[in-house]
Amino acid sequence: FTHSHSFICFGSRGRGWSQSKPTLQQLWTGYYMFSKFAVVSCVCADEVLEQADYLYSCAETEKLYLLLLQHKDSDDAEFLWRLARASRDMSLLPGMEAKRKEHLTFEAFEYAKRALEKDDKCFAAHKWYAVCLSDIGDYKGVKVKIGNSYRIREHLEKAIELNPKDATSLHILGYWCFAFAELPWYQRKVATMIFSSPPVSTYEEALGFFLKAEEVDPDFYSKNLLMLGKTYMGLKDKQKALFWLTKAKDYRARTLEDKEVHKEAVDLLKKLG
Repeated sequence: FTHSHSFICFGSRGRGWSQSKPTLQQLWTGYYMFSKFAVVSCVCADEVLEQADYLYSCAETEKLYLLLLQHKDSDDAEFLWRLARASRDMSLLPGMEAKRKEHLTFEAFEYAKRALEKDDKCFAAHKWYAVCLSDIGDYKGVKVKIGNSYRIREHLEKAIELNPKDATSLHILGYWCFAFAELPWYQRKVATMIFSSPPVSTYEEALGFFLKAEEVDPDFYSKNLLMLGKTYMGLKDKQKALFWLTKAKDYRARTLEDKEVHKEAVDLLKKLG
């Protein structure tokens, strides 16, 4: 764009405004060059995003991170939220050194923050900002983590408002509700001492979001099946807990997390007898 813009507005030496009025032919030539460059740039961007989404679907975390890192200075929210997600996924790789993990966690948050600044109508930017904001709370203490919880929920709700069919946002908000529903009484007491009205939720509220996630995308995520089972356990509904935990156990494992879900589901099923 910069090159084409200069072609239209500046003289042949490019040192100032052109003294002569451009001819119609020059204007058309300039427009053609700008249009051609814009289309090529758009196609290239789309190709990179398509490649990024393919690598994500294949769980090629390191390759995805290196690909998107080349676009870390982009002003496009679509690149930035994907880079936030990739940075976070890198931090979660097995054997990641603690200092590197922390660096990647805060790096992910900065990319998510920039994505939101560039486009506050992008549902994925709100979603990953919420997730990354929660992650950095692990390094800043309980007070900050609980204090951030209100903002986390607000951004998840905004993500769902912008895209009601995104099962992941629904699942994460369900997880948020579950975490506060099962908060032990002594932690709740500490939270009340720090905040006059700490975040609260119920198993029923968590259940609603987990079920909605399944409704919009059945069996999209093994962790959602597991959380449905755990939520029904919290509600003392053994039969439904058994049903969902069995589905989680039988889910075909594609990732390390799926394998962890399988193990936890098996352990819970044994506990339920």
